[in-house]
Amino acid sequence: MNYQALEQQLQSLYNSCSDSDQLLQSICDLLREGVSHYDWVGFYFKNGDKRELLLGPFSGEPTDHTVIPFGKGICGQVALSNENFIVPDVNAQDNYIACSITVKSEIVIPIIKDGDNIGQIDIDSHTIDAFSQADVHLLEGICKKLATIL
Repeated sequence: MNYQALEQQLQSLYNSCSDSDQLLQSICDLLREGVSHYDWVGFYFKNGDKRELLLGPFSGEPTDHTVIPFGKGICGQVALSNENFIVPDVNAQDNYIACSITVKSEIVIPIIKDGDNIGQIDIDSHTIDAFSQADVHLLEGICKKLATIL
């Protein structure tokens, strides 16, 4: 996978998509198709003033986890900490919400706008310890850009 080529394709999406849901869906599809170890890609967003996240656009198998309370699972923990969370082996994680038995690792990066966590990108992989600093760099760039668009 060529992360530089992905970043160029992402820039094209930022410039061409005027609808935010279309942009988010296009990002999910591009990442899932473009990175071999991204088996599920989705966005969760804060639900107004409630202390919960709602599933937004995603690419991959449907999930029952459409609402996640703050503090529950990896996404819920990121909603509280506002910090990146990389889980090399989900089976070793106590506070993990199992979406599928095939998921082996997960990465969640928050979208911070004006100091507030408005959402996050969540990626599951069927590979143990799938995520590297290159993934962090790519996903942080996406989240920073989305914070200026959304």
